[in-house]
Amino acid sequence: MKNHASSLSNKNKFLILGCGFSGSFFAKKIRELGCTVLTSSRSEKKDPDSFVFNSESDMVPNKKIFDGVTHVLSCIPPDKNGNDPVLKRLKNQLKSLPLEWAGYLSTTGVYGDTEGDWVSEIDKPNPIQKRSHTRLNCEKEWIESGLPAQIFRLPGIYGPGRSSFDAIKNKKIRVISKKDQVFSRIHVSDITNAIIYLLQNKNSLKFCQIINIADDEPCSQIEVIQYCYDLLDLPMPKPILFEDAKKELSPIAQSFWIENRRVSNKLLCETLGYKLIYKNYKLGLKNCYLNS
Repeated sequence: MKNHASSLSNKNKFLILGCGFSGSFFAKKIRELGCTVLTSSRSEKKDPDSFVFNSESDMVPNKKIFDGVTHVLSCIPPDKNGNDPVLKRLKNQLKSLPLEWAGYLSTTGVYGDTEGDWVSEIDKPNPIQKRSHTRLNCEKEWIESGLPAQIFRLPGIYGPGRSSFDAIKNKKIRVISKKDQVFSRIHVSDITNAIIYLLQNKNSLKFCQIINIADDEPCSQIEVIQYCYDLLDLPMPKPILFEDAKKELSPIAQSFWIENRRVSNKLLCETLGYKLIYKNYKLGLKNCYLNS
């Protein structure tokens, strides 16, 4: 497929709302393509390309921030009332712009528990966690906003500085065993590159409003941790059964273990033609290891 790289250039201006791990990575890569990128933070920074947006304290961006904006990416989770803070405060402002695209980073948690079965975009969401219910509500807000919205459902995100290597180094690793439990995951590079691929080729690809971004090989957490210890040439601690470990886990940590699903990337990779950089955790963790 021809790569229409010229479709993203210095003529484009991105607003990235919620510039955490994924948002920061995206901002860096999109700037390398020559785009103007402004990123939000909850308080004032010295960075001239940063602006303040804090919905809880009613700190909204100056109207000049929006001049010339063509693309928006929201990485901000629901607020404490379960609403989308970006749309709650900025929807009218965004709707007044000639936006080409508005992206929203959501979670595969909206699918709920499938007891290890595969889920895809055609499956009806069935969230069981409160936070997943609110994410699904936010997805609906974006879809019904009248903006050119595209939703990306993400599983566990990792990358350099945020992987099992860091948990091992910081002595925060928990080696937990639960029979038949699997997790899907995605390297932060593939989140960014998949979105850029879709934007660069949007004129030649079918528009899909909801897309999973996940790697090819869901697997157990123990496999991932064992691989890290092997790369470090260290012995892995003896695993603890989940039933024994859960009393020491926080409620949110426990909640990740009560859902079990495999997330399909066939729409992204087969139908739309994106080629993963890190097809599985071994390739992705080698990248983390070399950049740690």
